[in-house]
Amino acid sequence: MRAVIYARYSSDQQRDASIDDQIRLCREHIAAQGWELAQVYRDAALSGATTLRPGYQALLAGAREAAFDVVVAEALDRLSRDQEDVAALFKRLQFAGIRLVTLGEGEISALHVGLKGTMNALFLKDLGDKVRRGLRGRVEAGKSGGSNSYGYDVVRRFNAEGEPQRGERTINAAEAAIIQRIFRDYAHGHSPKRIALALNAAPVPAPRGGAWSASTINGNRARGTGILNNEAYIGRLVWNRLHYAKDPDSGQRRSRANADAAVTSIAAPELRIVDDALWQAAKERQAHLDRKGAGDSPAKTPAPFWSQQRPRYLFSGLMRCGVCGGGFSKISQQHFGCSTARNKGETVCTNRLAIRRDVLEASVLDGLRHRLMDPDLFKVFASEFTAAWNREQAAAAGTQDAQRSELTQTKRQIERLVDALMNGTPAAAVNDRLKALEQRRLDLERDLAHATAPAPRLHPNLAEVYRRKVATLINLLDRDDAAEVREQVRGLISAIVLTPEDGTLRVAIRGELAAILALSGLALSGAKNDKSAGQAADALSVQVKMVAGTRTNRQLTIPTVRC
Repeated sequence: MRAVIYARYSSDQQRDASIDDQIRLCREHIAAQGWELAQVYRDAALSGATTLRPGYQALLAGAREAAFDVVVAEALDRLSRDQEDVAALFKRLQFAGIRLVTLGEGEISALHVGLKGTMNALFLKDLGDKVRRGLRGRVEAGKSGGSNSYGYDVVRRFNAEGEPQRGERTINAAEAAIIQRIFRDYAHGHSPKRIALALNAAPVPAPRGGAWSASTINGNRARGTGILNNEAYIGRLVWNRLHYAKDPDSGQRRSRANADAAVTSIAAPELRIVDDALWQAAKERQAHLDRKGAGDSPAKTPAPFWSQQRPRYLFSGLMRCGVCGGGFSKISQQHFGCSTARNKGETVCTNRLAIRRDVLEASVLDGLRHRLMDPDLFKVFASEFTAAWNREQAAAAGTQDAQRSELTQTKRQIERLVDALMNGTPAAAVNDRLKALEQRRLDLERDLAHATAPAPRLHPNLAEVYRRKVATLINLLDRDDAAEVREQVRGLISAIVLTPEDGTLRVAIRGELAAILALSGLALSGAKNDKSAGQAADALSVQVKMVAGTRTNRQLTIPTVRC
């Protein structure tokens, strides 16, 4: 039986040896059971409250491929502390016929999932309450209750008992001078963008070591973020403005504002960097901009969630600068330009060229229709892929033939031993051999049952079918109900890279191969209907990425004019 180990520790308070200890104990259990260790999955310093862990995701991928028969962990909470995630993992493993065993609970059943999942969820809630209680006590003692802010250094020292003292800060003189400069410039009428450009030109490193941007300075007044809104600079520590909840769909943490009654504010005069007059001048300018409708007003009504579900323009979010790698955004009514170059200055990115939206869309759509799967380029790709794919298929077929032959021979040997027992041969003489053959028979039957079926073949007219279908999609873009068509067209592109070249922007389209093959699914040999064609395209796209490597990233270069 093929076994895998999953081990995890959750914080910087623990150490790599924690994982090593878990693996050692699991290895001992696997050896005692007579199982074969196939793989070890691990995640270091990652919380069990989320499934967005590399080792955990690799474990799920292995389960989908039936790469093992049993998962072994020290305890169920090593896999996840979230009740929903534990239940989902258990269901996936059950569907794949994979057992889940922990050293603490034994083989996991539905009862374990219900009871242990509830206990782990309660543990997380209790842990969060204790952490918040401790942080509040630290803030009320005049110490920082969060991460370090720009302008301060963390004080590292120990008390008389040798325990580290947390939350103490001291002013960083160099960074404090930058903060005072930002407040003065803003109070004198400079915009956050202009201030950021000047700091980058100096150059002055941003709080996180990169380049300054307007949002770093302006932040959000309602949430107290940004240089201009950090009350620590006037000697006041504010804690618990926000709380965080995990999005059940994405697993990402989302911040939400707390009620005013839950916010703790403590005077800390030793941390003051900005005097009251300068702070008030900045606040008055923010209020003035709010009245003009140009500021970040706390009373501003948020846009409804459905307004953010679809991109406003056909290729929004797909454009990338070929110089700095940043995104392209609207810089005027009809033009797109590099956001980094405009927000952070030429010291960060020199690409100041712009492109008209209609020119960009026409160029990309023309490329999709005529050139992304050019017949000559596709012929080279198909030839390389087919040769590599055939080699892999031949090796896989050879392995399966050998397994079938061994299975036939094993069954014959079992029959002969059974006949020997019926003819009076003592059971003790053949028992061990019979057990070994029976186990080998089960292993071979399982391997053959999970063997990968032959992948679909590329149809020689795939490029032409693709071009015809894209042309149909593009002709439907102007319809009022074309939202789904727009999403399908966007899905064919992984990135649009715009690079300055001889005073113009060169446009390079990087195709999303899986979507391209899915659209061309009916051109795959052996596809009986739309559904099987789509499934075949998905399977083939995975194999293309595995066999052909970077050659699968179809790229088109189209020169365009500067607008």
